Amino acid sequence: MRDSRGLRVAFFGSPAFALPVLEAIRAQFEVVLVVAQPDKPVGRGLKLTPPPVAARAAELGLLLAQPDRLRRNADFAAVLRDSGADVAVTCAYGKILPASLLEVPRHGFLNTHTSLLPAYRGAAPIQWALIHGETVTGTTIMQTDPGMDTGPILLQEELPIAPQWTSLDLSDALAGQAARLIVTALERLGRGGLPPTAQDDAAATHAPMLVKEDGFVRWTDSALAVVNRYRGVAAWPQTTAFLNGARLKLGGLSVGEGVGGPGEVVGMDAEGLLVACASGAVRVQTIQPETRRPQPASVWATSAGAGVGTRFDLWTPESD
Repeated sequence: MRDSRGLRVAFFGSPAFALPVLEAIRAQFEVVLVVAQPDKPVGRGLKLTPPPVAARAAELGLLLAQPDRLRRNADFAAVLRDSGADVAVTCAYGKILPASLLEVPRHGFLNTHTSLLPAYRGAAPIQWALIHGETVTGTTIMQTDPGMDTGPILLQEELPIAPQWTSLDLSDALAGQAARLIVTALERLGRGGLPPTAQDDAAATHAPMLVKEDGFVRWTDSALAVVNRYRGVAAWPQTTAFLNGARLKLGGLSVGEGVGGPGEVVGMDAEGLLVACASGAVRVQTIQPETRRPQPASVWATSAGAGVGTRFDLWTPESD
């Protein structure tokens, strides 16, 4: 059933995370345009593959645009204008919107941001909330302005973070929340009842895009901090440790008990290795050497000649 106000929506999104949001909007409103990032080479064969949102739009027969750039792109601005969209919604689209484009729909752009703004502005709010050990996050529906997640807040809802959740679990939970919240926001917008609230810039924190080094284990941190980082980088770049310079992917990390020097193996059994941190110890269930599959940590240790007393290399970032 379409919304009685008949809002026409342009949807900007790219990854699978955005699909529940697109489906929720489509169920209640007319989606007149879908905008996604261009197709990219994927896999060993580098096959040109559309992002999930573009693939779904094609399945549904929706008008689809995948511009290489938005800035100074008069042709795409015309596509958006000609679509007749009353409002545009962005969800993990992945490109910065130029100010000139924000003015095209009469209600502008609404963005679904996966944090309680002004906390964690930026590209990776889910990951950094976990890395920093947050126990509560949420979704913000904001009016997009030319800044980086600086626009006024229109709607906001908290979401408790379960202690065992990784970035994959939290992404799933937030996608569902965002899908529900954007429909509420659009319904209120259609009735003229969505007042904005300015963000407190002084309270802002930032969530920059992850780099590979963000997944490197800091054994000189506490065990809890090591596990929180593991949770935050579970989707990418995942958790990497080093032994005599060789890279190892670690899996199934949890806080355990043990005392030793940072990076020292202080226990080993069928459930994994216990590795000491600056305080406490971390249990590691699986280890994956480069070019090989993950294996139980005890199996890896036997084949690698590692055991109690073995020390993983210490890696310290220049700045964190």
